[in-house]
Amino acid sequence: MSDALPHALPHALIVIDVQNDFCPNGALAVPEGDEIVQGINAMMDGAQAVICTQDWHPKGHSSFASSHEGKAPYEYIAMPYGSQVLWPDHCVQGSVGAQLHKDLHHNRADLIVRKGYNPAIDSYSAFFENDRSTPTGLEGYLRTRGLTKLVMVGLATDFCVNYSAVDAANLGFEVEVHMNLCRAIDLYGSLASAVNGMQDAGVVLKGL
Repeated sequence: MSDALPHALPHALIVIDVQNDFCPNGALAVPEGDEIVQGINAMMDGAQAVICTQDWHPKGHSSFASSHEGKAPYEYIAMPYGSQVLWPDHCVQGSVGAQLHKDLHHNRADLIVRKGYNPAIDSYSAFFENDRSTPTGLEGYLRTRGLTKLVMVGLATDFCVNYSAVDAANLGFEVEVHMNLCRAIDLYGSLASAVNGMQDAGVVLKGL
């Protein structure tokens, strides 16, 4: 049986960062990150459009702890655009770790949005870089296709899914996040904060 649910409006399925580096044995592994893949595949038939996002960092990206002498992964630093978590090197352009998971039916995607390629700015959201103003172009694509309802799944619940969902809601889209098809990092209580933030923005959380 498909995990897809009937929707009153045609909807786009936004599959966030289901990449090797975010799955077990990856450089920034999200616990059980690979367990959501088959459920996501099952939802694709019910969507009018499928969009996948992909972290796509150059070597030496400013969000990598290795780019800052004396800093360790998961520390915070101040960047011109605000507070930034320092991550292990991950999803480097062209690497195996940056590839979408081999079992994800990414050949079904109408569009793949690559983000985080500006070496000076991280990009969690599918809609904006972390300066909160530089767009990725996804909004225009969805508007052009007349898609106003978005269903989001993927990795990680408390970072890229959260930022994407809140941005989409603030842009006026109707947004659902299927929590059973997401997995979280939960860094310093980030999951609870993300859940509260998404609900406050009007995002519908399914399976919470």
